[in-house]
Order: sequence, then structure tokens, then C-alpha cells
Amino acid sequence: MGIAEFKRSRRDEGPRINQMIRAPEIRVIGAEGEQLGVMTPQDAMTRADEAGLDLVEVAPGSRPPVCRIMDYGRYKYEQKKKAGKGKGHAASLKEVKLRPRTDQHDMDFKLKNARRFLMDGDKVKVTVMYRGREMVHRELGRKQLDRVVELLGPIAAVENPPRMEGRLLSMILVPNREAIEAAKKAEPEKPPEELASAEGE
Repeated sequence: MGIAEFKRSRRDEGPRINQMIRAPEIRVIGAEGEQLGVMTPQDAMTRADEAGLDLVEVAPGSRPPVCRIMDYGRYKYEQKKKAGKGKGHAASLKEVKLRPRTDQHDMDFKLKNARRFLMDGDKVKVTVMYRGREMVHRELGRKQLDRVVELLGPIAAVENPPRMEGRLLSMILVPNREAIEAAKKAEPEKPPEELASAEGE
């Protein structure tokens, strides 16, 4: 790899930080968002070092370039987290199937799966399958779907309300991200052996 290609690849990896900042003068923003004025990169790095932080070039196209004192490792983590949220799992559609008279034990098992899908950021299609004379009692299927929404609570929002398609009554649930974040924070962290067993299911 030539020098020009190396420099280009380094720029593509992210913003310039610390000694990589080449401008003779920069405008500096402090860790709390305060304006610190125009100074040399060396002076700004001294301030960043004193705070145990990094100097990051956030607006290289400005004159002079704008740099901010921050925790660069944490900044990269937050950016990656935001990018992950943007991609999300919204395009993935999982399905949970019920019968008009699904008993409580089976319902609990199905709800556990639906909850896991929603917590992972997936949409969930909940389908009630009718057979034979069960079509006469369509209201039982609607009651089942109402129970699903009620028992899943705030982590689920109805995107498509119940609709009949032949002998199938279906609705689509989407994750309520705010409620899911709150639920994840409230859950105790699982020990590694439990996580391994859950992944193996």
C-alpha cells in the first residue's frame, strides 16, 4: 500500500484524533460543550490530556477546523450503537401460531417466544388458525389476539390489526423501542451459562 492510499484509508476509518490533527490552528469545544476558542492542536491536546480525554476533529471542513475534547472510545461505541439501531431488525418478521382454544400452558410458551422476538427488535405476526367448525366461532380467535396484546404489555404495538385471510386470522406487532429499553434495564443480567443455554434453544 502506498503512502497516499494509507492516508486515505486512515481518513476513511473515522475522524482525525490527537496527533493526527494537522491544522496549525483549530477551534475547540470542551467536554461539556463549552467554546474554548481558537488555539493550536498542541494546546488543545494538553487540555484534553489534563482531563484524561481525547481531541477529536468533528468539522474538518470549517475554517479553522472544529475539534472537540471527548472520550473517543465512548463516542465510537455510541456511534456504533446508533448505527445498529438504524439498521435494526424491523425487516425481519417472525411468526407465532395459535389455535382458537390454545390452552394457557401453550399460550405462555408462545408468548415467551413472541416476547423474545420483540426484545430482539423483530416484528411478530400472530396467527390464529381455524379448522373445520371452528370457523363458526371466529370471536374466539379475536379474543386470543386481544389476550396476546394484553399479556405482552407495553413492549408491543399493533402495526396491522387482526384480519381474516381464508382460515387464518392474523395481526402484526412491532416492538415499542422505548418500553423495550426500559424492560432490558430492569432485567437482571443473566450469567454466561444461562445465555449459552438460551442461544442453544
